[in-house]
Amino acid sequence: MTLRTGHIGLNVTDLDRSLAFYRDVLGFTLIGEGKEEGRRYAFLGDGSALVLTLWQQAGGPYASDRAGLHHLAFEADSIERVKEYEAALRTYGVDFAYEGVVAHREGAASGGIFFHDPDGTRLEISVPSGAEGAPAPVESAPTCGFF
Repeated sequence: MTLRTGHIGLNVTDLDRSLAFYRDVLGFTLIGEGKEEGRRYAFLGDGSALVLTLWQQAGGPYASDRAGLHHLAFEADSIERVKEYEAALRTYGVDFAYEGVVAHREGAASGGIFFHDPDGTRLEISVPSGAEGAPAPVESAPTCGFF
C-alpha cells in the first residue's frame, strides 16, 4: 500500500484571520465551517478535495524551536505560479525567509518561496522543476530545513 498526504490540520489562534490568509491569499476554497463558540473550524480544499483544516485551538503563536509541525509545503504547477503567489503574499505584507524564489539546494531544479502564516507556521510553495539557476541560501542543508 502507498500512502499520500490526505490533508493537513493546523491549530490557529484566530480562525477568521487564518481563513482569510489561506482562502484570499493562497486561493484555497472554503468547503465547510464550524461557527459554534469554542468549536470553530474551517475545511479548505482545492476545488475537488480536502487539503487543509484549521482549528481555532491554539493559545498563542508557535515557537519554531519546539516539537510539532516543521513546515507545510504546497506544490504549484509552475514557477510562474509560485511568483504569482509571491506577489500576492508581498501585497498581504508577509515576511519571507529568503528573497524571491530559491533552490531547495545548490544546483537543484526544484525550489520555491518560504514564509510564515499569521500564527508563525512555516510555509513553502514550490515546484519540482523550474527553479534552475535560483540561489540556494543554505549550503549545508536543504533550504526548507532551517528557515
